[in-house]
Amino acid sequence: MKRWFALLAAGSMLSAVQAAELPDFGSPADAALSKTREAQIGRGVMLQLRNAGVVIDDPFLEAYLTNVGSQLATHVDNGEFNFNFFVVNESAINAFALPGGYIGVNAGLILASESESELAGVLAHEISHVTQRHIARGALDNQRTSIVSMAAMLAALVLGAASDMSSDAMTGIVSASQGLAAQRQINFTRTHEAEADRVGIELLSEAGFDPYGMSSFFEKLGRRYGGSSEMVPEILRTHPVSSDRVAEARDRARQLPATTHTSSLAYSLAKSRMIVLSAATPEAAFADFRDKTESTAPEDRYGLALASMRMSLYDNAEALFRNLVADYPNTMAFRVGQAEAMAASGATQPALALYADSVKLFPRNVPLTISYAETLIAAGRAAEAHDVLLDLLNNVPATAPQLRLIARAANAEGDVANAYFYMSYYYAAIGNLPLAIGQVRMALETPNSNDVDRARFRSRLDQLIEYLPDEQRHLATGGSSQ
Repeated sequence: MKRWFALLAAGSMLSAVQAAELPDFGSPADAALSKTREAQIGRGVMLQLRNAGVVIDDPFLEAYLTNVGSQLATHVDNGEFNFNFFVVNESAINAFALPGGYIGVNAGLILASESESELAGVLAHEISHVTQRHIARGALDNQRTSIVSMAAMLAALVLGAASDMSSDAMTGIVSASQGLAAQRQINFTRTHEAEADRVGIELLSEAGFDPYGMSSFFEKLGRRYGGSSEMVPEILRTHPVSSDRVAEARDRARQLPATTHTSSLAYSLAKSRMIVLSAATPEAAFADFRDKTESTAPEDRYGLALASMRMSLYDNAEALFRNLVADYPNTMAFRVGQAEAMAASGATQPALALYADSVKLFPRNVPLTISYAETLIAAGRAAEAHDVLLDLLNNVPATAPQLRLIARAANAEGDVANAYFYMSYYYAAIGNLPLAIGQVRMALETPNSNDVDRARFRSRLDQLIEYLPDEQRHLATGGSSQ
């Protein structure tokens, strides 16, 4: 079967960079840090985070966070920003914004939030740091900051509290981070925090969340930890909270239309999933929900089912998921859980039948499609997995795990050239352009590729080379194997 790989969504990152190269005479911050340079820095930091193993590539959590973030981002006045939301495997209560629209949320913050509006409030605040160009505006005070040193400083800020990071790795980052203390002060000035509060609270209200969510979360943390310098969470260090700031935020929320927002089931399920994924051991995850076996709350039952899966108690997990599907037939996460439990216990064909039925209810749903494709590959049906993933990628914005999985499906099917081709998009998505270019060149060198595929590969190679810095572009062009 002939496949056409549009990858419109996967190329959105690169097209955004291209669009950012147009002159923007309305932003003085561009004199110090253009949107193109911001995108380069953001991709560089994301690559360091992924290489350090701190990014949680979970389709369900990523889809949920992206959904909430997108609800907020649609109300941004300046709509030229492309946001990417991701979860960091770190228990510290914190969130951060990187240049280029990358918004990271620590696992600890998700668990510490008590309502969806509180979580949305933190996202709205970080989104506002991006839209107000706070890092670029801060860079006006440091005109000599290079892309490399800026990326290193930001990575050090994000990774500094990671207790499991090796000292050598941390030293390597910090060594390129001269001026780190000054940059921290620039990034989190009182003026920038107040502006992010003001803009973020308006985003909260416009998106239908409780505008008090932001002030409520910070106020609760302030009361919980008080003035203890040892116990205060990282978010209160990077986002200092005073009584005046909380009062001002609450006063601003009072001026907005009253909004009542009930936390969604998806929010509760995300917290349960986060508890299981962040637990130190499967036994610890199981213990977190074992005492809730009598609970009728769907999130507690879901957590117990997920924990049972981690304990390899597949029959128990399947029964829990089956009951959840019976009670909540339109909740996709429960259907995926049941299918995964069935496949893990050896009931592959019934699991695939459940997937196929679920796809009809939730067409082109990212977490569902990824789980379905993984089961198809494991069942020796790689060609079907390839088709399912290709349909998703050509219609829905692609994530790095999707791109890596379709490369795996193509390789299992024996389509080696396209496997390299897909991996070029994966490496571009995580910010590694040299490796992306290398993958396309390997696709071009693969025997038995047809003329149409080779034309696509050459076009992709030219596109990637254009996004390299000038000096690297000259070398890449000179060494091209076209």
